[in-house]
Amino acid sequence: MIVKRAVSTEKSIKTIETENKLVFVVDRKANKTAIKKEIEALFNAKVEKVNTITTPKAEKRAIVRFKPETPAIDVATKLGLM
Repeated sequence: MIVKRAVSTEKSIKTIETENKLVFVVDRKANKTAIKKEIEALFNAKVEKVNTITTPKAEKRAIVRFKPETPAIDVATKLGLM
């Protein structure tokens, strides 16, 4: 499993509303293509773009932008973030 959990910080909740993005903690060895495929399969959503960052605590995060026809708030609701 590549996607471990969703991040629910104040900043990540704001990006859901303003930029149609969700932030996930992912496996450190996962690449952007694999992350995109798994998110699309898990949530039946269309992903526009994936950016990744590694935090100082060596935790890899994926910032996933969804296409306009898939609101990020719907995916967040399925996850129980909203």
